[in-house]
Amino acid sequence: MAVMENENRVWKLFVTFFKIGAFTFGGGYAMIPLIKEEVVTKQHWLEDQDILDIIAIAESTPGPIAVNTATFVGKKTAGMAGAAAATGGVILPAFIIIYCLSFVLRQFEELAVVKYAFVGIRAAVLVLIFQGLLSMYKACPKGKMEYLLMAFAFVVTAFFDVNILIVILVCALTGLLVNGRKQS
Repeated sequence: MAVMENENRVWKLFVTFFKIGAFTFGGGYAMIPLIKEEVVTKQHWLEDQDILDIIAIAESTPGPIAVNTATFVGKKTAGMAGAAAATGGVILPAFIIIYCLSFVLRQFEELAVVKYAFVGIRAAVLVLIFQGLLSMYKACPKGKMEYLLMAFAFVVTAFFDVNILIVILVCALTGLLVNGRKQS
């Protein structure tokens, strides 16, 4: 019976991430609120803290955040088959859409209606990214150190063009040092 339940979950992971991949414009950051809504609120596969941890890991590892998040969610909820299903589900719509668009985009890109549609899509994407930011902010611990790290990360990446990997490493090491001292 457990095998059948796992197969059902694997299929549900594929369908869930396929829908997210198919109906989200703006890349991985725009997908975060939808992933959280599906995985935590609707399906109850994970808790808020789990998804926050997964997003932090997905952001810190090489590759697109949506693909990494899907892989981690799938692995945590249904093992390796779940990881493959969720990853395939989130990638497949983009592949299909880009493949189809590649045949016709050049013919339509100069049309005013297409240009206006992309202006609207960009505005919607910005809102989705901001919603993801707010969702992560609400779930994060808030203290003096956390606010200092957020400010540091924003300033050095926005104004000094510091490599994001260095910023992530500095923030992670600071978190380890500060929390390590608290537990000692």
